[in-house]
Parts: sequence; structure tokens; C-alpha cells
Amino acid sequence: MPSYRAEARFLRALSLYHAMDMFGKVPIVTENDPVGFFYPQQKSTQEVFEFLESELIDMDADLKNSRSNEYGRVDKIAAKMLLAKLYLNAQVYIGEDRYADASLALQDVLNSTYQIAQVPYSYLFMADNDTNGAQNEFIFPIRFDGLYTTSGITNYLIHASVLSTMNASDFGVDGGWKGLRVRREFVNKFPDVTATGDARGMFHTTGQTLDIAQISNEANGYGFKKWTNKKSTGENGSNPTGNFVDTDFPMFRLSDAYLMYAELAARGHGTMSQAVTYVNQLRTRANATSISQADLTLDFILDERSRELSWECHRRQDLIRFGKYTGGSYLWQWKGNSKDGVPTSNHLNLFPIPERAKLANPTLEQNTGY
Repeated sequence: MPSYRAEARFLRALSLYHAMDMFGKVPIVTENDPVGFFYPQQKSTQEVFEFLESELIDMDADLKNSRSNEYGRVDKIAAKMLLAKLYLNAQVYIGEDRYADASLALQDVLNSTYQIAQVPYSYLFMADNDTNGAQNEFIFPIRFDGLYTTSGITNYLIHASVLSTMNASDFGVDGGWKGLRVRREFVNKFPDVTATGDARGMFHTTGQTLDIAQISNEANGYGFKKWTNKKSTGENGSNPTGNFVDTDFPMFRLSDAYLMYAELAARGHGTMSQAVTYVNQLRTRANATSISQADLTLDFILDERSRELSWECHRRQDLIRFGKYTGGSYLWQWKGNSKDGVPTSNHLNLFPIPERAKLANPTLEQNTGY
């Protein structure tokens, strides 16, 4: 069926988009390449960008309409969301302002049948987030099931964020891996550490220090209770041992689109009044105070993206787009391997091409600075 083929093309485009975002120049392999052994040719970021743009536009005709596919599968809106993200970051990828195109692609997302979930913020990251109302907001989730999927990002996020000072049973799992904590800079973006003034600030402070004096010291840094294998009803996920989790990971959700609109409006491509309405919908759900148009600066939007989308794999890309990932305009603990943070070189905006990949394809050229 054409729709199945279009979904496969989307998954290829999504993988290639992530590869370009992380490594810059990467090969493009399609069904038109020869069968059998060959070294895929490394393409410029411009070529990869243009391929992705063409693919995402072309597949629209064959993808199913908004929310007409089964939950967890791709529809037109997922492709529009990815296209909007491609354009939003075009200044980074190809040195070209494509904000107007991002705004146009985003309109299809904002006008779709997806809705901001009218449930507590915490429900979005629970074991039943495919049925508790959160799914209304998930444009493209990565699905997990504690009985049938035995690894994955949410399994890692939940287990690894359970520290020695926390009870694993509170998170519906069999134990903690005692590794993930949050830095003071993130904590300080919230009005308090009790999730009173903003429900998104779900910190565990007992037995923990705010500052991370030593990365290896598990007691340094607050715990973060965002992800859980508990259901909204209080029950555990389906796996009776708690080894594996049911919690789906929202690769794209409508809240992100609302904040993308706010950013584009602040950059001159949208109405500020509508942007304030979108942001306040999210803040109201989080029991945070509403903002006014005067508050809606780019710096505020970057912080709001941190609060709303924490631990959902957006922060590196956001900081690069805002010019704060490298350099010295924004420091955080252990940036540049220094306790209080130091400026870093711009070449770190891209990752090094792994040696394993270079051994597999010796035609690959390493990124500058590595």
C-alpha cells in the first residue's frame, strides 16, 4: 500500500534527520542504490537537507490524515512536524533563514485534530500514557510494552533516574541504576523544588545536594521524577517483575508545536498574542502562573522549552539553535569539564563520526576539530 511505503520513507527521513543533526555530513542510502556491497557516499549538509525537504513534501500525498492511523504510527501531521523542525533549524544546518517556511508547515500541525491533553502534566510520562488522555497530544510516540519490548529509551530513563535515596517501587520498577540527576541551572528555572508553583518541576531532594561537586558522587544533583512505570490509576506497568516498562516516549507532541509557534512569533513569523495563548495553555496545565506578551522573549521561550520538554531529547538542538550550546554566553555545571562551566569550541556543535563507522566506510571524512 502507498501509505505503508510513505510511513517507511518517514522513518528513513527521521533517522537521516537525526544523523544530520548530530554529525552534519552523512551518506544518503535509498532504494535506488545498488544491491550488494558498496561504500555510501558522504553528502554535504545542504544535500541532506534538500533530500529531506523533498521527501517530506512528496510523501504527504500518501500518508494517512491526522489521527486516522492507529496510535503509534505515522500520519501527515508527523511529517509536517518534522518538516517544520527541519526549517526551524535551517540556519544551523545550511546557514539559511527558513522561519517563514517553518511557520507555514507548522500551521498544518496546529490546525490538526491533535489536542493538548486535558490531564495533569505527569500523566504524559506514565505507564498508561497511551490510554489516560495523554495520547491525544502525541503526534508520534515510540511505543513500549513491559511484556514485549525489553529495552528502549523510557526503560533507561526510568531505571537510571532512580537513585539510592529514592524508592524504586514508587516508580513501578524493580530497582534503580542510580545515575541520572539534574543540574542546578535546570532546578533554578522553577519557582520551587516541590512542584507547587510549576508541576513540571518534579524534583527529589532528600539526601541530595543541589550542586554537583563530583559527577561520580550519586548524592550530588537532585533526582528528577518525571518518568515512571506507574499508571495514572496508581498501578504498576504490565511487567510483573518491573524489569521493563510500558511508558511510551513522545518523539513529537503538540506542546512542542505550541512552543515552536511562540519562538517563530518572537522571530517575526506569527502573532505574539496567539503565542501567549499557546504558552499559557501549557502553563495553566502545569499550575504555573500565566505570562504576558512582555514576558515572551526568546530567552524566556528557551527556558520554557526546558521546563516543558525536559528529558525528551530536545535540549541540545535548542541550545545550538539559540547559539548557546558552545561558546561562553551560557554556562552550566560541568560544561567544558569544569565544575562551574567554561566556554567551549564551536566545533562541538557536531559530534565526531565514530571510529566504528569510519572503519566500516573508509570514505567518510571526520568532522572538523576531531
